[in-house]
Amino acid sequence: MRTPVLLRFHAPALPAFLLALLCAAAVPAAAQQRDTPPEGIVDLYETRAEQNDWLIRDATVLTITNGTIENGDVLVQNGDIAAVGEDLDAPAGTETYDADDKYVMPGIVDAHVHIGISNVNEGTNPVTAEVSVGDVLDPFDTSLYRALAGGVTTSHVMHGSANPIGGRNETIKHRYGTTDPDDLRFEGARRTVKFALGENPTRVHGVGSDIVPSTRMGVEQVIRRALNRAERYAAQKEAFQNGERASPPEHSERLEVLADVLSGEVKVHCHSYRADEIAMLMDVLEDFGVQEVTFQHVNEGFKVAPELAAFGDDGAGASVFSDWWAYKFEVYYSTAYNAAILTENGVRTSINSDSGELDRHLYHEAAKTQKYGDLSDTQALKLITINPARQLGIDERVGSIEEGKDADLAVFSKHPLNIYTIPQRTYVDGVVRFDRQKDPDDLRLFVDPESNIPEPVTSANRDDYRRCMHGALRLGRFARTAAQQTAAQQ
Repeated sequence: MRTPVLLRFHAPALPAFLLALLCAAAVPAAAQQRDTPPEGIVDLYETRAEQNDWLIRDATVLTITNGTIENGDVLVQNGDIAAVGEDLDAPAGTETYDADDKYVMPGIVDAHVHIGISNVNEGTNPVTAEVSVGDVLDPFDTSLYRALAGGVTTSHVMHGSANPIGGRNETIKHRYGTTDPDDLRFEGARRTVKFALGENPTRVHGVGSDIVPSTRMGVEQVIRRALNRAERYAAQKEAFQNGERASPPEHSERLEVLADVLSGEVKVHCHSYRADEIAMLMDVLEDFGVQEVTFQHVNEGFKVAPELAAFGDDGAGASVFSDWWAYKFEVYYSTAYNAAILTENGVRTSINSDSGELDRHLYHEAAKTQKYGDLSDTQALKLITINPARQLGIDERVGSIEEGKDADLAVFSKHPLNIYTIPQRTYVDGVVRFDRQKDPDDLRLFVDPESNIPEPVTSANRDDYRRCMHGALRLGRFARTAAQQTAAQQ
C-alpha cells in the first residue's frame, strides 16, 4: 500500500483541484515543441546511431513461450528477431553484445498507463468515443525514457476514466529520441476504447455537473443508450448501402467508433473495481453481441473469476494491480492474490502500472505473484509480456522472444524476478533506447543551457497528472458551491 496515494485521495478536494488547474495550464503541449532545436540548444540525441542489427551472446534467454535457453544467443537483423538459439553465427559487421551472466527477456508491455500524452480526459460529456489520446501524443515526455529504464518497450496509453464511455486509446512503442509523435504509434495495433464504471464517472458527471450518471445504475444506462444508438446508426448505414434508404445517416464520429465496438473491430478496455459492476458490463456486452473485453484494475475480479473466463468466445481479460487498493471507498476490498487467482482460473491476466513511476518497476510487480500465489517464473513473467500483448492484439509482434517478432528486448543483470536485478539495456525494434552504461545525466531531448531549471514536481503531484482522473474534475455545481463556501469563510 502506497501512503502518498492514500494521502492524495484524502486531501481537501478544492485546493488540490485548483492547484491541478494551474499546473495543467503550465504544462507545454507537444505541439508547441520544435522539430529541431533552436540555435544554441543542445540536441542530446543528434549523434545517436539507430543501429538495429545485433548479436546478443551468451545470455540466459527467457523466451516466455518456448522455455529458457542457457548460454543462448539472440540474432537481431533489421529490427526483427532473426534467430534464437546457441552458438549463432552473424553476418560480417554485426555488432555483438556480450550478455554473459545476464538475462534477456521480451520487452515489457504495460497494458494501462497515461504517459506520453498531453491530455488524459475529455470529461465534458458522459460519452466521448469521438476523441482519441492518439491525437495528443507527446514524444518529449521523459516518462517514456524512464519506462525504458525499467525494460518497458510498449505501452497502452489510455484515455482517463471520467466517462462511462471515454475516448480511444493508443498503443505506442517507446521510440524515445524521435520528435515526431507518429513515430510512437504501434503500427497495426488493435484499436481500443475506454469504458469506466463506478465512482469516477458518477463523481465527474453526477456530482460535478448534476447530469446522468450520478449512480451506478445510471452508468449502465448511459452505456446501453449509447450502444443502442450505435446499433441504429449502423443499421441505417447498411440500409443506405443496400439501397433501402435514400440517404445515409448524418455522420457521427462517436457512433462510428461505437458501431465498430459492436462489430468487433474496436475492443473495449474498461476501468472497473467491484464484482457486481464487472458482472453488469459483461451482461450488457452480451446483450449487444460483443465478444471481447478487457477489464482494467479489476480489484474484485477474484470474486467473478469463473465468469470472466467464460465470457464470450475466448474469455474476458483482466489487467490488474499487484497489491494496490484501499485508496478510495470502492476499492476498499481486494487481495494481493488477485492476479494468481485469476490466472489459475484461466483468465488472461496482466499486471499494469497506471503510473509514470510504477511502470519502470513492473518486473517487481510481477514477482509479487510468487509470494502471493506461488506462480511459476513463466506464469509471473507472462503477466507483463505475452498476456498484455494478447489483450492488446499485438502478440504476433511482441510479448515473447521468437523468430520473426519485433526485436523488443530487455537485458537484466539477474533474473528479472530477482529483487536485486538491475535493467542493463532495452531494445525497441532492435535499437538500443536505454543503456545503463550510457545513461545521460539529462534525459530531455532538447536542452537550453541558458534556461532556468524548472521547479521539481513531487511524485504525488506527478502521479496525479498521469493517472486516470487527470483533467476530469471541472467547476460544476458541486465545485462552484464549495468555492463559494470557502470564499465566504475567508
